[in-house]
Amino acid sequence: MKIGSSELILNADRSVYHLNLFPKDLADIVITVGDPDRVRLVSQYFDEIELKKGKREFLTHTGWLNNKRISVISTGIGTDNIDIVLNELDALVNIDFETRTIKKDKKRLDIIRIGTSGTIQPNIPVDSFLLSEYAIGLDSLLHFYDSAHIQHPRIQQAFLEQTDWPKDRSAPYVVEYDKDLGSLFISDKIQLGFTATNVGFYGPQGRSLRLKLQDENMNAKLAGFNYNNKRITNLEMETSGIYGLAKLLGHRAVSLNCILANRSSGEFSSRPDWAMDELIKYTMGKIAKSSL
Repeated sequence: MKIGSSELILNADRSVYHLNLFPKDLADIVITVGDPDRVRLVSQYFDEIELKKGKREFLTHTGWLNNKRISVISTGIGTDNIDIVLNELDALVNIDFETRTIKKDKKRLDIIRIGTSGTIQPNIPVDSFLLSEYAIGLDSLLHFYDSAHIQHPRIQQAFLEQTDWPKDRSAPYVVEYDKDLGSLFISDKIQLGFTATNVGFYGPQGRSLRLKLQDENMNAKLAGFNYNNKRITNLEMETSGIYGLAKLLGHRAVSLNCILANRSSGEFSSRPDWAMDELIKYTMGKIAKSSL
């Protein structure tokens, strides 16, 4: 069945609408970063850059590292942008733009997020690296898709009960990373974590500048959550959407976090650019040596 032009929107040159990419522009290994300026910080470690394209906040560099073709793409902030990026990445490899039909043979992408995050646990130091083993989405993105089969309802129910989660907020959903892809990045420099993906940076992460918070103890409740010795370790704004949509679409995903802030102690990294560059180099080194 053909996909309508209002559903799969293409630009005049037949590139996909938001990302402004053709299928040939995208590598099978995809690194996502939030900040468009971070794209060049990743691609500077490529052996060769073959393509640079951008539209709005979505900037893409595609190139080569140790004979592996890699694309690095900026997503902007939030799971609303992740909904755009993940669906259009999949469309580039699994939909025929000429016939507007889904391809019979599906391609799998390896999606690696490199991002910043703040921890809510006092024992996690700033400038450390964390791989999200689980992510709990405090947004509503995954509830718009047929996704119950990839969620973890027991963890979700325990979270609702332990945090006294208000009924007028979105029902949290829990998704897991791809263990095979994640295993390529695990070392003594990486700790596994349980990441909370928030719908905003200020109130939804317990920050108050001039507005009064609905629950001033929210972060303490998140930090105190415990399910079979799994505790929520950090807050950010994309991981649950990446994990959820990647699983639904048949791709592999992992999220690597550079911890720049400790919310429990009020500490912020004194060298955030250095710390992020160290995580980028770590990630690129692992990719270069991997079987991807």
